[in-house]
Amino acid sequence: MSNHVQLLNNFEKLGLLRMREYFPNYQEVVNREAIPFTEALLELTNRELAFRSDRKVERAVENARFPVIRALKDFDFYFQPSINRHEILDLQHMGFLEKAENIIFIGNSGVGKTHLATALGVEACHQGVKAIFINCHELIQKLQSAYEKGTLERVLKRYANYELLIIDEIGYLPIAKQEASLLFQLIRLRHEVHSTILTTNIPFSKWGDVFQDSAVTAAILDRLIHHSKVFQITGNSYRMKDYKVEREQRSKKKTPDDPP
Repeated sequence: MSNHVQLLNNFEKLGLLRMREYFPNYQEVVNREAIPFTEALLELTNRELAFRSDRKVERAVENARFPVIRALKDFDFYFQPSINRHEILDLQHMGFLEKAENIIFIGNSGVGKTHLATALGVEACHQGVKAIFINCHELIQKLQSAYEKGTLERVLKRYANYELLIIDEIGYLPIAKQEASLLFQLIRLRHEVHSTILTTNIPFSKWGDVFQDSAVTAAILDRLIHHSKVFQITGNSYRMKDYKVEREQRSKKKTPDDPP
């Protein structure tokens, strides 16, 4: 077995997969350009470190369970002028995590709340933050199931320990008193420890109708709004925007003989 083959095998045994992939072609460059050994080794190890960093981010994003991958650069701030673009973009620096501040997006269905929440979550993963995305109804079901099985403390601790918890669609379905109490326990554990991002189509004044318990509602709001940034989105639905664009495109493609 040649030294070249042995070296490739050693790369594989050591888990240096990117170095193994990159080495054959790079060896030709090293020989042709007479690159010093130390410089060549530095290039190989840098490639391996970059590869591992990318894989770490990929796993973090996958484990966060985002329904789709979104980015702030893809958000159309011109379509939603009610949003302060600079204030939103400043959030991607993750300063709110250091302060354990919450982010709350309020607005009608389709205005971009989930897009913004997801984009911030994805960016957090890229910065090494342990994040999780979950629909409010799904979260409550998990807490209720854990309560019935006697494992509530363990499940609460798991969700409380995420550096960033994103709860989507609070208020789309009614929440019973017992369920509201379970959610409050989680919010209480995270209060002033870790940040939570929430999306809701319900104004705070109507949350009592959702949680069906005025005392628990007040306690939840007190801990969520304290140390939080609230963004009220009052624009039109993105889905209607896309529908109008598609309809206009179809209209342009029609010939005079086409039916309306």
